[in-house]
Order: sequence, then C-alpha cells, then structure tokens
Amino acid sequence: MITRHEAYDLSRRNTFGMKVSCRLYVEVTEPEDLLSLDFDTLPQPVFVMGGGSNLLFTGDFPGTVLHMGNTENRFLDSALVISTKAEGRVEKSLVRIPAGVVFDDFCAWAAEEGLWGPENLSLIPGEVGASAVQNIGAYGVEAKDIIDTVHAFDRTTRTFVDIPVADCGYGYRTSNFKSVWKGRYIIIAVTFCLSLVPTPVLDYGGVRKALIDRGKGIPSPISGHPRPDKREGPAGFAGGRGRSEAEAISEGIPFPLTPQIIRETIIGIREKKLPDPAKIGSAGSFFCNPVIEKDHFARIVTLAKAENGPDYEVPHYEVGDKVKVPAAWMIDQCGFKGMRLGGAQVYPNQPLVIVNATGDATPQDIIALEQRVIDTIQEKYGITLHPEVEHV
Repeated sequence: MITRHEAYDLSRRNTFGMKVSCRLYVEVTEPEDLLSLDFDTLPQPVFVMGGGSNLLFTGDFPGTVLHMGNTENRFLDSALVISTKAEGRVEKSLVRIPAGVVFDDFCAWAAEEGLWGPENLSLIPGEVGASAVQNIGAYGVEAKDIIDTVHAFDRTTRTFVDIPVADCGYGYRTSNFKSVWKGRYIIIAVTFCLSLVPTPVLDYGGVRKALIDRGKGIPSPISGHPRPDKREGPAGFAGGRGRSEAEAISEGIPFPLTPQIIRETIIGIREKKLPDPAKIGSAGSFFCNPVIEKDHFARIVTLAKAENGPDYEVPHYEVGDKVKVPAAWMIDQCGFKGMRLGGAQVYPNQPLVIVNATGDATPQDIIALEQRVIDTIQEKYGITLHPEVEHV
C-alpha cells in the first residue's frame, strides 16, 4: 500500500520538533510496492526517512520524503533461524526485522526472548532501517556488531538485494548507505545475529557500576535461565562452563544476569542523562566523539590539569594507537552545559545533546548553537567536532 500527502507537515515526524514541511510525503507499507513507484516523477530530491530521530531539517524540504511503514506494528517479516555448533549447543539466532519497526521495540522483544546483542542499544530512538544506515551505538555496542544482512531495494537496478554486513562499510556512526551508496538503497528489513548464550558488554559508560549498585542487597536466587527451554550457557546462567554464581554475587551484580536486567539498567542510565523526545525535542547525541593522536591528547591532558588540578584525569578510551575523547566532556569544560541560544539549548544533564528547549526553536537556532560549540572547541582544544545528526 502506498499513501501520498502533498505539502505535508513534518513537525511530528522529526524528534527535534522542527516546524517544517515537505512537498510530498510517501508512505510505503509493503516492499513490493516500491516496484510500482516511478521515482523519476516524484518531486526531487527523494529522501528516505526512518523515525526522524537522528536528523535536523534545516528548512522546508523541497522534494519527497519516503518512509517504509509498519502498519501492523509487529514483526511482519520476522523469522527465527537457529544454527548449532559441532557439540550440538545452540548458539546463534538470525532474526529478520522489517525496517519500519521501532528499534527499541526490537530491543524489548529480544530481551524478553532471552536473546543477547541489542540490550545495550535499548531506548535509542528511531527505526530498524535507520539503525543500519547510521550504525547506531551506545555503551560499547554498535549496530554492526549484531547485523548479519541488510535487505534493500536497489533504485538503480529496481531489484531487491541482500547485502552482507561485511560489504556495508561500517564505521563510527557511518556506513556506505550514508556515503558512497547514499540515495541508492531503500532498506526494507535487517537480519540480526543474536546470541543464545550470555554475551554481556559491561565495561563502558558506567554499566558495570550501575549493575553493582542495582545488585546491592538483592538475595541470590538460583533460577537459571529466564526462559528455561533447553538453552545452555555458562554456569550460573543456565548450565555449562563459566563463572559460578558465587563469583557473580561477589561482584555485587544481580544474578542471574539476563538481557532484560541489562536492558533495564541501560534504560535507567539513559533516562537520567537524556531528554525524552516526547517531552523535549532533540535528535539524541548531536556530535561524534573525536578520535585523535596520542600526542594531541597529551596536550589536552596538560591543559586540563592546569585548569582542574594536577590529579585531574581526562576521560578517554583507547582506540588502537589513538584516543577517543568524549565530546560531552569538552563541551562541558567550555562552559556550554545549559547554555541557550534562541530556542536551542545544550542539555543540562548531557552536554552532548542539543534540545529544542522552548518547543519553538528554529533550525537556525540549532545551527547557530552548534556552530558556536564547534568554534569554541576548535579554539581551545584544536579539535573540529563533527555532527552525528544528519542535516537535511
């Protein structure tokens, strides 16, 4: 089914809440319907949009906005395919999810099923199709880590194709879909490779500490897997080899550790730091975290110690022979936390986020505050921040 709306108001279709419109809005609910679309006759350019959560409309869009819908609000094309290792232990599940499914609904479903992989990505706004374009990430996990295949419609050949993850050119918040293939493919579904045995990622962004805080004072039930169905895993989880229950409890982590527990913990962290797009317009993390040379980082450390004291430690992450420095830390150090410019504001609880504080911010307000942050960071640290948010 295809629906069309001319002079369409996009205010409720972008999480920033920008009051903009497009010349034509097209909603497609069945992938096969793409074959009947004459893209050349649509108002140009044609922009494929997901949930509108990682973009900034810089004004009214002169062309066509196309959205792959999910009218039944369920996993229309879901299929569970299980592979086994030589010793017969079930290990992986391949799950195909339509592009129009809300990504967090997929995360919730996986956690309920006891499937590991997307739990650290919980509460990231947007849809499944866009997650494969942006290579969304949080708390040590990126979409590419769990994607197996991207299913798409090739506008050039007018055929449906299956693109393996290795061919997608994934990098930090980028992919071939955003660069060399931009505009060519319309993602219709994504197959994710999820684990049936525990694969927790805890050592990023305070996840382990939050789990330990959650586990304090909680008795140790021996309940096995949350959904006992002959699935096996490390000892203390559902049988097999691995850490014992005593080892988990000695660290203060809730036991048994499940995808659902990690999901709830991640949601708790995010809700304390990030605005709810339903209440305050934003596009999530606005800037990418820069990766710099070690000698450049050493100069930043010297500057930070001069300003904050000799014992001050600059937050950072080793990335091979380089260093990733949190953009939020630099923005905070430059005094931007809570700063307003027109209707735009650097969010007080997380300076990596720019919000539509008044509900009436214009694209120009957002862009002006963005540029002021970029200019200040460049002047102080010699680093040019790049927006994670796509400008349309």
